[in-house]
Amino acid sequence: MTLDGTNTWILREPGSERSIVVDPGPLMDEHLDAVAEVAGTVDQVVVTHHHLDHTEAARSFAERMGCGVRGLDAQQCWRADPLRDGEVISVGGLDVEVLTTPGHTTDSISLLVEADKALLTGDMVLGRGTTVIVHPDGDLGSYFDSIARMRALVTDGRAASLWPAHGPVLPDGAAVLDHYVVHRRERLAQVEGALARLGLSRATLPPDVAEDPTLPRQVVEVVYADVDESLWGAAEWSVRAQLAYLAAR
Repeated sequence: MTLDGTNTWILREPGSERSIVVDPGPLMDEHLDAVAEVAGTVDQVVVTHHHLDHTEAARSFAERMGCGVRGLDAQQCWRADPLRDGEVISVGGLDVEVLTTPGHTTDSISLLVEADKALLTGDMVLGRGTTVIVHPDGDLGSYFDSIARMRALVTDGRAASLWPAHGPVLPDGAAVLDHYVVHRRERLAQVEGALARLGLSRATLPPDVAEDPTLPRQVVEVVYADVDESLWGAAEWSVRAQLAYLAAR
């Protein structure tokens, strides 16, 4: 689920001693020691969303480095204020813009380092494959809107590469974001096809279909028949989000 593990990003202007540490990750002493060794003076720890593989070490690392923790949700913050959409974090000559990009979770953010035309995507975009949208915290409609917002940054020339929280850097952000939209639309079509095989249609879905105890798994067995069954649990999370999206339209 985390590919190579969680990427911790250390953002610092060349020549500056002050940095921002993004997603310290889980409590792994060897990893945190390595981050502390190169991070210099940490101005703040920022988390891209609340999942533990990003946040577990956030408070303890912040205590160690003498700074606070910031996230979109106040519950993720410690000795610091929540992040705001459009806020520019300025640290030692480096400007990092905060963008709310819900979809993977309601509190997902991305961070734009425009000087490098780089967009840190958290789990909204992965270095390999596509992200999981876990209903009800994840929402497919919000996801499409956020991907469109990211794509607009590339179109406007403000971003080019994507720096995900899992997997390698993606130099061609435009191609990746376009693929993400195509992939999700294809999956939606497959879900509708599975519903038809089960004698259902979008028009007949009740508003609470995502909570149905059996239908999402039935859809998974059709759409993900060629995927290892060990991944069906994660696939069911996404199918529930897709069913909720279809029922609302």
